[in-house]
Amino acid sequence: MKITRRTFIKISGTAAAGTFLMGRLGFDLSPAEAYAQELRIKGAKETTTVCCFCSVGCGLLVHTKDGKVISSEGDPDHPINEGALCSKGSSIYQVVNNESRLQKPLYRAPGSSRWEEVEWDWALDQVARKIKDTRDRTFTEVEHDLLVNRTDGIAHVGSAALDNEECYLVQKLVRSWGVVHVEHQARI
Repeated sequence: MKITRRTFIKISGTAAAGTFLMGRLGFDLSPAEAYAQELRIKGAKETTTVCCFCSVGCGLLVHTKDGKVISSEGDPDHPINEGALCSKGSSIYQVVNNESRLQKPLYRAPGSSRWEEVEWDWALDQVARKIKDTRDRTFTEVEHDLLVNRTDGIAHVGSAALDNEECYLVQKLVRSWGVVHVEHQARI
């Protein structure tokens, strides 16, 4: 049977009218609706957070159970997005619960053609050591009889996923190292 647009509208209208009449004839569908909505997040801990994909900072409600994210949705009380999310924000649940997600840092030694898993402590120590070595090697204390205390060997590009307070703290940190080449993604 070929369904035309007119037939589809008739069927849809009849179904909608039937559902409406069921509610009017004494059938109370609200307990079934409430039960169906409750199952997914029943007993889960609800945490408010901010989407990490861009600089807008949309609010999210993340539901966790036994330390695992089971649901994420837009926060209707958040002043920026009022519960709405873009496609990236809507898929944040899939980013967290992904079998292909890296759980450990990867390191490729100089001259090597393959990546290997390393421990977080080792990776962070390596990053800190390289920052310290570069700063010590390129630090300029005095230039043209002026005290400058800067390093030209390090630059910093901020993330648009940070809020103002976090940007302030990162700015203070890198300035304390003597970094003068500081930029932010929102300006690039």
